[in-house]
Amino acid sequence: MATQEITLENYESTIQNSPFVVLDFWASWCGPCKNFAPVFEQASEEHEGIVFGKIDTQAQQQLAGMLQIRSIPTIMIFREGIPIFAQPGALPPGDFKDLLNRAGQVNMDDVRTKIAEMEAQAPQA
Repeated sequence: MATQEITLENYESTIQNSPFVVLDFWASWCGPCKNFAPVFEQASEEHEGIVFGKIDTQAQQQLAGMLQIRSIPTIMIFREGIPIFAQPGALPPGDFKDLLNRAGQVNMDDVRTKIAEMEAQAPQA
């Protein structure tokens, strides 16, 4: 599956309607972003069932700000609408493949349980 352009208009529906989403935050002037682009594109072709989205931080400044992107490239991974990974920096192909495999193995029932426990312990406003 080819990468998709993610904008403020389609971000929410992409995250909520796709069980596994990988986002690449980039800009045209960013050298490391350009170097990582073929790695990201190759992975999108090798992993059926994962939505690979690219967010141009220059064109989508509001979205990048909302997600607190401070450095590019940044990779974010969502599973079942929940962010499970976010890290700046380009990855070599093998490390990116390993990251995708590990993200796919995350037990989302455990994640939801931990989120519920944290919310229950949070002070009420």
